[in-house]
Amino acid sequence: MYGYEITQLVKERTQGQIALSFGALYPVLHKLEQEGLLITETEEVEGRLRKYYSLTPQGNEAAVQKVSDFERFMETMRQLLQLPMQLAPSH
Repeated sequence: MYGYEITQLVKERTQGQIALSFGALYPVLHKLEQEGLLITETEEVEGRLRKYYSLTPQGNEAAVQKVSDFERFMETMRQLLQLPMQLAPSH
């Protein structure tokens, strides 16, 4: 996926709640690439170079771990604030 595709996918999947700017996205992509979590492939599209990003196996493992860490963090926050797992509608 290239940068613009990533920003659009995030916007779509979050129903517009998160809009990534290129200024926020590209430094993170470059950092992940330096850490060996992303690989890039450059292709020429309509006379312009486009860089495609994909996760390495280590990147996939890191992503799974980050999601797990975040889920644990959210559960801790629910316990701290004494919130139910899902707020059920009252009848």
